[in-house]
Amino acid sequence: MIAAAGEAKGSRIGSNARSAWEALRDEAKGCKRCHLWKPATQTVFGEGPVDAALMFVGEQPGDQEDLAGRPFVGPAGQLLDRALGEAGVDRDRAYVTNAVKHFKFEPRGKRRIHAKPQGPEIAACRWWIEQERMLIRPPVTVALGATAARSLLGKVVTIAGARGRAHTLEDGGECWVTVHPSYLLRMPDHSRAQEEYARFVAELRTMGERAAALTR
Repeated sequence: MIAAAGEAKGSRIGSNARSAWEALRDEAKGCKRCHLWKPATQTVFGEGPVDAALMFVGEQPGDQEDLAGRPFVGPAGQLLDRALGEAGVDRDRAYVTNAVKHFKFEPRGKRRIHAKPQGPEIAACRWWIEQERMLIRPPVTVALGATAARSLLGKVVTIAGARGRAHTLEDGGECWVTVHPSYLLRMPDHSRAQEEYARFVAELRTMGERAAALTR
């Protein structure tokens, strides 16, 4: 009976966390904290289990994410999925989101070309990341790229200087920094791209193992 009661309590906690996350997501749909909401199709909030041990934070939604309303569904997301699979990390057990929740772009004919978020836009959206992390409390948060690292660490960092080690966040969780998958897609040198992809997979494997170790 004690175990059953404990299970029921755990179920209630999980249900409450999910309800709180859904309320936060719904609130984000009306976000006007910066000007990026005006040209964007919609807010692209994070997704994944609210008890995730791993959180991945990218830069911002791209064209396909903006239209679909989901993070990491375009080419960069497909590469991330493949790398996670090779690293032995289950994406379905991870939470994925972005530092900036609206697609920033420059119109070029009928195309919408990605434009890098600036400091004020990152700062305006940091509140949402903090709320997501507060609800999910992941032991390991992965910054995919410099924009995500700036949002999570609260300062400008370089990938070369920050990757390869854990950074302690204000709540005690760990932040690990690596490249954004789109960086790998843009590399013109095929052999170099393969080397960087292998390094990316190895880093994801390390981060997955670290998250597992911290939740034992």
